[in-house]
Amino acid sequence: MPAAPATDEASRLAVLRARLVSPLPDDRPWGWLGPLLVTAFGTFLRFNRLRVPRALIFDETYYVKDAWSILNHGVELNLVPNANAIIQAGHTNIFAPCNGTAACGEYVVQPEMGKLLIAWGEWMFGLNSFGWRFASALFGSLAILLMCRIARRLTRSTLLGCLAGLLMALDGLEFVLSRTGILDIFLMFFVLAAFGCVLIDRDVGREALAERAARREGGGLGPRLGIRRWRVAAGIFLGLAVATKWNAAWYIIGFGALVTAWDIGARRTAGLKSFVRGGLREALWLPVTFVVIPLALYIVTWSGWFATKTGYFRDYGATHGVHTPVISALYSLFQYHWQAVSFGVGLRTPHPYQSQPWDWLLVTRPVAFFYECYKSPMTGPSNYCPAHYSGAEWSQEVLALGTPAIWWGSMLALLFCLGWWLLHRDWRAGAVLLGVLAGWGPWFPLVTRTKFYYYALEFEPFLILAIVLCLGLILGPASATLLRRATGALIVGTYVLCVLLMFWYFYAVLAGQVLPYESWLSHMWYRIGRGWI
Repeated sequence: MPAAPATDEASRLAVLRARLVSPLPDDRPWGWLGPLLVTAFGTFLRFNRLRVPRALIFDETYYVKDAWSILNHGVELNLVPNANAIIQAGHTNIFAPCNGTAACGEYVVQPEMGKLLIAWGEWMFGLNSFGWRFASALFGSLAILLMCRIARRLTRSTLLGCLAGLLMALDGLEFVLSRTGILDIFLMFFVLAAFGCVLIDRDVGREALAERAARREGGGLGPRLGIRRWRVAAGIFLGLAVATKWNAAWYIIGFGALVTAWDIGARRTAGLKSFVRGGLREALWLPVTFVVIPLALYIVTWSGWFATKTGYFRDYGATHGVHTPVISALYSLFQYHWQAVSFGVGLRTPHPYQSQPWDWLLVTRPVAFFYECYKSPMTGPSNYCPAHYSGAEWSQEVLALGTPAIWWGSMLALLFCLGWWLLHRDWRAGAVLLGVLAGWGPWFPLVTRTKFYYYALEFEPFLILAIVLCLGLILGPASATLLRRATGALIVGTYVLCVLLMFWYFYAVLAGQVLPYESWLSHMWYRIGRGWI
């Protein structure tokens, strides 16, 4: 008889675990080997011919030079007018004297983290196209591994996890930004990593809740789980994301709401009476994990600006009556940010490749990062097509174009996930929709602000996750009939093959290959208005 309480607790624990925690696939070693193989394939694609084009393309003209300045001087300094030509010639002295012989701080409107990573590649390989693209290629490749593992945990299927990673490896937009020395690939990586952390926290937290609730800790409110290490990790990645581009701050709000909803739902599933109050009580730690930690990490990324006296606005506080050392520096940084954010929100400079967020999933206006015309397939200064040239032409382009089968297919997937979530309250569909909303939604009110299609990379992983959720339903459960599974496999296989063929077809204009002009033109599917040209 004395053993009865322990037996009751064990039975309660078994019931709660069955309710709260779905087991991960027991398929070692494929749980890691499959994602690693997919990642190796994507890594080869991204590093092959990474130096091409051997020129500064699109916004590399800003971030490559800023990164080089941070590497050598700790902050962004003003540059000589012909800095691009100096870099193309293989030289590195690109800083202009100001106020006599010293260089002055350059006004920049993006935070430091992405430029620090670009500088890391330049430190290892030099100021050349491989050096300034190395970090982008590395993080773009690692994002594929993250996608495989996150989708595996989300769907409890290694096959679907590998499919998600394969779709990311074969997406043209992620491919191009993995081979370009600008910030967006780092932003996407950190957001995806933060989502992976909150996803792991969901499983770990529900396991801990089951164990403690089985011991009846906390009564009707349930047990207190305190600060959770995976939420701390998520806060770190969110801080790095905001330190790359400020619009990542919306994911702090989105993921904070998401984990709170998951806490309330877990306590309701566990049968706790005061599940709302208990879930909100867990949210008391969110200001620490999702605000204090990201903010502290963000400020740390500005260490170079704090450590020098030449950074832009560095002495603003001192010249405006604030002389306390630390307070003066923080006040200067605040004023710098106030000016930079105001500039970013109010940016209205027309650009030939700008687009609106409602165009992005339709892929109506991709961005030409690089284009050159040649008189022969051998590139070189003497072969450039002069004005009014009427002979045979060859084209070389890097077009930031997502694989249409992925982006067009994502529209149907999002609609299905919305309907599925409304009908079944599937937490997976809700998480994916929130991820898209946090990255896409804030751009809609900024109608007059200059925007570009490649901004959508920030939420592209959630588009792929939406597609994979749909592919999982098409495949059907393992208990389905052989005919049902075979039919689903045929449909899914056909779709993946379509993605592969489209990526192969567009590879030439994604990777900067030299094509006859007629062949290049045949890749421009959409020519209405500005279209793809």
